[in-house]
Amino acid sequence: MEQITELFQQNHEVLLGYLLQLIAAIVIFYVGRIIARSVSGLMEKGLLSRKIDKAVVSFLSSILYAILMIATALMALSQIGVQTTSFIAILGAAGLAVGLALQGSLANFASGVLIILFRPFKSGDFIDAGGITGTVDKIEIFQTIMKTPDNKRVIVPNAKITGGHITNFSAESTRRVDLVIGISYDSDLRKAKTILQQIIQDDPRVLPEPAPNIRVSELADSSVNIIVRPWVKTEDYWGVYWDTLEKVKLTFDEQGIGIPFPQMDVHIKKDVKEAV
Repeated sequence: MEQITELFQQNHEVLLGYLLQLIAAIVIFYVGRIIARSVSGLMEKGLLSRKIDKAVVSFLSSILYAILMIATALMALSQIGVQTTSFIAILGAAGLAVGLALQGSLANFASGVLIILFRPFKSGDFIDAGGITGTVDKIEIFQTIMKTPDNKRVIVPNAKITGGHITNFSAESTRRVDLVIGISYDSDLRKAKTILQQIIQDDPRVLPEPAPNIRVSELADSSVNIIVRPWVKTEDYWGVYWDTLEKVKLTFDEQGIGIPFPQMDVHIKKDVKEAV
């Protein structure tokens, strides 16, 4: 007992220094954990306010919390004299190995983060991306789930989406319907344009502004092509497209406006040789 007391008296300054370092390390770890929770919580609230999928938000906030906690642990260990350089080197080597092994998955992960941050589309939008045309069902961290118009469920890797062009048909509130109507050369052009104008005016879904555009676009080989371009609300696009085509055909038939179709005339020549 006397030896322990004597040892303590001789080294009390060193022991006190170690104790203060340990207390400082504990304080750093405790404060760092509070900061990590606060930062991840703020990020989660910010992403949720932008109406990002809750599962994706939870995943990202947990990743941020883990990164901050690792940094906090390294700072605490460094405070008590542990050489953290070797730990950092080991983590770096492990991260490099995992990155090489999961190169494709990391590319999908990075693309998912880009989609979440820049939001080129959201759930419910009708898009053309990654070679698939359909409605976005879910945006996940590695892939985007889409539903095609015939109700097929397609899972598209995020890297494939961000690696090409993205067409978002739902991004704007209005769209232009582009139709090309061909009439025969012997039909009354003015009458045909008047009929088309009346069909567009009678449809309540067509917007008055911008004004519909009806013009002759081409004198083709077998038809006079007329462009018909009304503006509609995005949700009315396909209804107006299909209904207008049907009305044009029925009305043209009633008014005697011919719609040409491809034809080919075959002439057969027969050589008649006189008998000698």
